[in-house]
Amino acid sequence: MLSKRTIIGLAIGSIIIGLAGYSLLDKLGPTISVNEDFIIEPGDSVTFRIPGPNHSVQYMEIYGAAFDLKLRSPGAGLQIPSSSSENTIESFKDKIDEPLILDWVHLEDGVTEINIQNTGNGQLDIVSATEQTPNPFGFTIDLMVLTTGVIIIGFSMGFTLRKPKGF
Repeated sequence: MLSKRTIIGLAIGSIIIGLAGYSLLDKLGPTISVNEDFIIEPGDSVTFRIPGPNHSVQYMEIYGAAFDLKLRSPGAGLQIPSSSSENTIESFKDKIDEPLILDWVHLEDGVTEINIQNTGNGQLDIVSATEQTPNPFGFTIDLMVLTTGVIIIGFSMGFTLRKPKGF
């Protein structure tokens, strides 16, 4: 018969293995969809780095009174300001009610860099939906969590064989 600690260990270990396995399978695809909302306070500057594979769709809405924007996409993709412009940064004003919408596709594998500076008096609200290549360390972390679940089950099974001193 299994002891109470063994049953608890089996349950906890099984839950950890199940969650880690689901996360591991979820990250096996070539891309992951990320939906995020950001707020940038007045005077702050933020740089976003979006790693994406070829033909991945990127979308961003920016609401705010005034902001400066610089966007560089891999290859000949969307560039703000355009390469024919003399400016290095494009300025936008009065985008509170009608946001600036950035909608582009990566034309080759690479990283899109977006630099946004809030130059207005109010905060900037940013809504983004991007397709990104998963972090390679995420796979390793999921394997470590999976291993932890197996170790917990192994320790709990040790309580079935004999009860260690001090427990």
